[in-house]
This record gives sequence, C-alpha cells and structure tokens, in this order.
Amino acid sequence: MSVERRKFLKMAGLTALGLAGGASAKVLAQDSLQADTIPAVVPRGPLTAKRWAMVIDIRKCQEAGECDDCSKACHLTHNVPDFDNPKDEIKWIWKESFEHGFHEQEHEHLDEKTKHALTPLLCNHCDEPACVRVCPTGATWKREEDGIVMMDWHRCIGCRYCMAACPYGSRSFNWRDPRPFIKEIKPDFPTRTRGVVEKCTFCDERLARGQLPACVEACKARAMVFGDLEDPDSEVRQLLAERFSIRRKPGLGTQPEVYYLL
Repeated sequence: MSVERRKFLKMAGLTALGLAGGASAKVLAQDSLQADTIPAVVPRGPLTAKRWAMVIDIRKCQEAGECDDCSKACHLTHNVPDFDNPKDEIKWIWKESFEHGFHEQEHEHLDEKTKHALTPLLCNHCDEPACVRVCPTGATWKREEDGIVMMDWHRCIGCRYCMAACPYGSRSFNWRDPRPFIKEIKPDFPTRTRGVVEKCTFCDERLARGQLPACVEACKARAMVFGDLEDPDSEVRQLLAERFSIRRKPGLGTQPEVYYLL
C-alpha cells in the first residue's frame, strides 16, 4: 500500500471518529439538559398503619349541606352500580339523618338541627367484626396488619350470613348482574357479579398506592379524617383527644373504628 493511501485512510478514520465523538457529546449534553430540567418522579410508597380508623366531623358535614361528594367518589372509584331502585341498592357509603344512624344515642333535648343532620355511614371496620365470625368460606376477614375488614368477592357464595350479622347495614347484595348498571367502569378495580355481597374496604387498593381513601380526598369540608389509631401523633388521635366522639351501637361490643365528632 502506498504512503499516500495510508495517509488518506488515517485521515478519514480520524475524521469519522471526530464526527462520532461530537454526536455522542451532543446526545450526552441533551440528556444532561433533560435531567436538569425535568424533575425526577419519585414513586410514593404504600400508606401503612397498625390500626386504621376514620373520624367524621358531624358539624362540618352538616355545614356542607346536602353534599354527597364522598359517596360519589367512592362509588365511581369502586365500580358500584346504580340500579335506581331502593330494593336493589348497592351502597358503600351513604347518608342518613342522625336520628336514624344513632337512634340509640338520641335524647329529647337533642337540638333539631343535629337530629336531622345528614351523616355519612359506611362499614365500621370493627375490631371485633361479627361478619367475619359467621362467614363460612372466609370471603370476609380482618387484616392482621392494620385491622381493615376485607372481602374476597371470588370466594363469596352469596349466603348473606354477613349481612344478617352486621348491625350497621353496611353490606349490599347483588340481586342482579351489576355491570350493565355501572355508568363508567374503572378498569383498575374489579367489578362484581350477581349473587355477591360487597362493602367498603377503606380503599385498601388506594392505600397500597400511597393514596388516602377516595371519600376523604373528595370531602371539600374536610369533615373526614383518616389515620392510624395507634399513633398518638396522628390527626385522628388528636381529634379524638380534643373533641367528644361517639360510635354507632357501641353496646354491641363490635368496637367500630369509625368515630363521629359532635
């Protein structure tokens, strides 16, 4: 090979290397610029507690009027059907007047405004859940790690023993296929079938994603507070220490973990 040919190949190789190096440097510079200007997304870890509980401020809820943002958010999030029929009604969270929800605590001197105030009701996630004791298939159980009373809809055989045992009316039965009556099916949450009981699960799927229950987030009046009952510094513990609270049917010994502030 002639000297001239060797010089030509050497120069061509150096030029190609320089072009490639320049392109690589440009790409690296762009990546560095993007890394500096685009904030890193840090995934949120799950919310955990030793004993989840909810505190509902009846005064704040009363001031919000006939607001039903909590139930709308809950039912939309969890594919709860709307049969538009009281007989077939499926409800995870709903509102009733104080005198109906707490008739055992009503007295003749209770002011009329409180007596007729609409109050959110839901599964109480009892510390001693009667529903769990009567379920023959283990379709409902209490989680040991945080006390949430859960349901496995695939294991439910529709015997409705849990509905008979629950003193709060917190469970609903699907007499018909619910899917055609769901206005907007959320693909990230399972739908149920005919012959299955369902209820609130304290949004366990949202807690696993680091989110508060849908009803708590939707409440504009900040009447619903969710937290760890075993944590003395939690907001629920502070509220219970500062304000007088009641629970539904406390004499039954179920130890409900939904508290109402008066």
